[in-house]
Amino acid sequence: MPLPLAADSERWRSVFAERTVLAVAHNVTSATRLLDLLALFEGDRRVETVFTCTGSSAMDNGTAELFQARGALFVPWSEAIRRKFDLAIATSRGGDLFNLHAPLICTPHGAGYNKVLDGGPGAFGLTEQSLMHDGRVVPSAIVLSHEEQRARLAVSCPDAVPVSRVAGDPCFDELVASRPFRQDYRHALGLRRGQRLVVVSSTWGRDSVLDAAGPERDTLRRALAELPADAHRVVALVHPNAYYGHGAWQLHTWLAPLLARGLMLPRPDAETWKAALVAADSLCGDGGSVTQYGVSLGVPTVLGSFAADRAAAGSPMALLAEVLPRLSAHRPLLAQLRDADRRQCDDPGLGRLRSLVTSCPGQAAARLRALFYERLALPEPAAPTGVRTVPVPVAEAVSGQPAPGRSPVVPPMYVTVGAEGGPLTVSRYHAALQRPSQEEHLAGAHLVADIDDPDTQWPRAADVLLVRLRPGDGPVGTAGRAEREADAGGYPGCSLIATETPDDGCVALLPRLGVRVSARWSGPRPWWVSAAFAASVLYDRLLCLPPDDPDADGSDQRLSRFSVTIGADAEPALLVVTAL
Repeated sequence: MPLPLAADSERWRSVFAERTVLAVAHNVTSATRLLDLLALFEGDRRVETVFTCTGSSAMDNGTAELFQARGALFVPWSEAIRRKFDLAIATSRGGDLFNLHAPLICTPHGAGYNKVLDGGPGAFGLTEQSLMHDGRVVPSAIVLSHEEQRARLAVSCPDAVPVSRVAGDPCFDELVASRPFRQDYRHALGLRRGQRLVVVSSTWGRDSVLDAAGPERDTLRRALAELPADAHRVVALVHPNAYYGHGAWQLHTWLAPLLARGLMLPRPDAETWKAALVAADSLCGDGGSVTQYGVSLGVPTVLGSFAADRAAAGSPMALLAEVLPRLSAHRPLLAQLRDADRRQCDDPGLGRLRSLVTSCPGQAAARLRALFYERLALPEPAAPTGVRTVPVPVAEAVSGQPAPGRSPVVPPMYVTVGAEGGPLTVSRYHAALQRPSQEEHLAGAHLVADIDDPDTQWPRAADVLLVRLRPGDGPVGTAGRAEREADAGGYPGCSLIATETPDDGCVALLPRLGVRVSARWSGPRPWWVSAAFAASVLYDRLLCLPPDDPDADGSDQRLSRFSVTIGADAEPALLVVTAL
């Protein structure tokens, strides 16, 4: 039995709190918001907190472990409803809350009240079914984040209007307060100069982004397949009900092909999802709160999926479905993200949506603390409340698992090299994730593969073969191996064999022309330079230029100096090519 509830607790206590609060969770989703709210008691030894879980959720896996990992005092629901407490705070309406012996404050666990459950009328949390029992309103206070929710409450449960309190949204206040530190979060998430962060968020259940049935909802794979791999990072923010309902191991197993190619999958019980939203350049979402928060922060957004029948009529989520573009399976993803980036800044419909997340921006912490202490019949602490900022994520919170070992194989890539009056832009796409029906982004691409890739379909089909400089290898022996492989003739598609050099350049052999050239990087070298990039530039400049191109006239310009980059915002590098 937790010490505050023990029969002889007075004998054993070290701190004699004046009030005991019962924190009521339904599952991990509600527990994370609950922990955010309880931070308002930090520093006050007059208040002690005990946690419980209603046991009413079909997806409460991980809840007890969450509290245990944080060292929280936990009591079973059967014990919690036997005891009296000075205050109970619940972030969900699930469970028999009417059995509690304490004044009950109910708050939302997401961006307001937006979803209907089991086809019922009105938004869950604002209906008679979720607020009343035996003809009486169960909570002593119902926290709303916006005045528009009170209008909906007046329709769906008019008896509850007198106990409603508009307090704003503490999570959104935290996100807004964290925007000046955007670069800190981007650095912690591993973003490099010139890279854009694409957030793919998924709620739970059917018609979520994670429900990948059909090409219209293949959003996660498309993000890793269609976006240039070096200029983009992708993070999947998965709802706790999906993450813990299926289990972290299972989700990592299902998404293993994407994780191996750079997908980030943070644990949803950490605050990494908030850092990712603040750091995001684009968002592919659905009918979850993360999408609404992202839109409200001004992140350009497209809907990868949306379950219209789960959005409460008249709610901000229903409006979101009306004003956001739907992701099309028939246009390149990158073009759709760029359209959203260009068009959404001044969109009046999105402006209306952004205004509905809170009625009192920046005031949620102060209003909620005042309500909590009012119900506890205690004066508030003298120190004013401040808006919290999102913690900078640590490495394991970003990956969701202990860091895996790196594969020694260079992944096969389809590569395009663009030249539009500036530096050559090299765009690489993960070959293993492509689908034959979606190849518009691969027009003019060549295939680059590791000659030692055990999946031999890639080196046998490659236009460019990479011979890695392995630890302990010498460049002369490695180059000799490239020539032997060329003579063996086991790679019918190969037009260029590139041997890596210690300075991230390469020595390239063009077997069909009997030509050898050297490519080395000169001057400052950005983070992205490698032998693979050098080899792709050589392939494009030496083998793919049409006869009427000014660089294809047989002059020394073809063996020259090229400014190379991975995107408009990335630092270019100078590649020097000489004949051998």
